[in-house]
Amino acid sequence: MTEGERVTLGELAEITPGPSGSLLDKLGDEPDGVPVVTPSDITDQHHVDTRKLRRLPYNEVARLDRFTLRQGDIVLVRQGSLGRLALIEPQLEGWLYNSSCARVRSLGHLVLPEYLCLYLSSSAVQEEMLRRALPGTVQSLNAKILGNLPVVLPPLDRQRELVEIIADIDELALVHRETADRLDILKLALLDDFLDEE
Repeated sequence: MTEGERVTLGELAEITPGPSGSLLDKLGDEPDGVPVVTPSDITDQHHVDTRKLRRLPYNEVARLDRFTLRQGDIVLVRQGSLGRLALIEPQLEGWLYNSSCARVRSLGHLVLPEYLCLYLSSSAVQEEMLRRALPGTVQSLNAKILGNLPVVLPPLDRQRELVEIIADIDELALVHRETADRLDILKLALLDDFLDEE
């Protein structure tokens, strides 16, 4: 591939919409079972928040084998909060995703899942998804629409370089947020101490 070649998402990845709601009708809050990722579990940092996951009983999972997740998959919201997405980490392998999501699984070795996640989360691509979405009470994206999304595909070394740079920026931003949070706590504590002395 030459630098910046344009391809479609369908050329790079297999796109599988989530199972129909009827296949997940036994979904519940019990502590046992296989977790199912829903749009509300996806964070702005492209991770899955595991604190409030609902689960499907183990005896219901066999028929949903084709909807299991593995490391490097991307879960993308295709109904409702369009475009929210999460990159699946190793500890989430074997989990499922619901009907409002689609799984984007890289084919071959042309694209790094981390690069694809960053690319799909860019403001330009997010706007393009909204522009192409099917109208209705709830806007939606199907596999065909997602498959036709254009992707700028640099060589793997450039993809890796971008992923590393963004990871460094994210880490720096996290340190600054944590510092700001600690300073806010200190400010409130000082104010409370001052008022207690009055």
